[in-house]
Amino acid sequence: MSKGNMERTKISAGPALLVLAAGCLWGFMGLLVRSTGTLGLGTMETCFLRALVTAVSMLLLLLILDRRALKVRLRDLWCFAGTGIVSMTFFNFCYFKTIMLTSLSVAAVLLYTAPVFVVLMSAPLFGEKLSRRKLLAALVAFMGCAFVSGIVGGAGRLSLSGILFGLGSGIGYALYSIFGRYALERGYGSATISFYTFVFALIPTFLLADTRAALSALTGSPGQFAFLAALIIMVTLAPYLLYTKGLQGLETGSASILASIEPVVATLVGLVSYSEKLGIWNILGIALVLLSILLINRPGPEEKVQA
Repeated sequence: MSKGNMERTKISAGPALLVLAAGCLWGFMGLLVRSTGTLGLGTMETCFLRALVTAVSMLLLLLILDRRALKVRLRDLWCFAGTGIVSMTFFNFCYFKTIMLTSLSVAAVLLYTAPVFVVLMSAPLFGEKLSRRKLLAALVAFMGCAFVSGIVGGAGRLSLSGILFGLGSGIGYALYSIFGRYALERGYGSATISFYTFVFALIPTFLLADTRAALSALTGSPGQFAFLAALIIMVTLAPYLLYTKGLQGLETGSASILASIEPVVATLVGLVSYSEKLGIWNILGIALVLLSILLINRPGPEEKVQA
């Protein structure tokens, strides 16, 4: 391998690790959902709290550390409306609707059609090569998520409306990578993109959620506030910053596939925290997701030729 190729490998390793770290943190999302659920909050209230705590935390940090990151051009606001409203709010709505219409396993699998949509959309939008290796990695990641979720060999309920909403959640989830890439190409950093994503996400969640109940639960006691705020920052603020930063050094499709580590971590969290069972299909799914990550990080033939 040539020195130049080794340098490119080192450069890409950092962004890949950032995206993997983001996927791992997203895997702890169940802790937040179950914690707010015990307080009597619904899904939209949880979404509102995620957006509120994250936006306020980032605003305070940016005011202290980097006020320039708050500056955006009016003509670029559509990028942040895309990440915050079109992506985050839309995918949450579709995902929660899918859960109501189907089983949790089916909803999880349909959500993780996202890497496939990202790979397909990135080719015409950003000129990313639609290589066989990338398509294979996306397919393997999807199969792994299907096994991890338990849909294979399980008794998931299927309906046309459930499938359509589920595919909508996958498309919405994929659109964060797409709109995030547009914002990056316009010169915005990960902090700016993440902050305005949650600012825009506040608009629909504020209108649709029971904000009084959500705020009451958040400020119930100092201990409860500290716990929920820390948990929201861990599963929301940190991974979005890491993922958006990782996008700067990775192709959009590759980043989305790497983030498929999330259901693997979620499965392990359920195993450790809630004594959920881990069967042979779950183990096979974990192996497939890890295989997809190896595939997407393996140099293609064109890269080997340059070595």
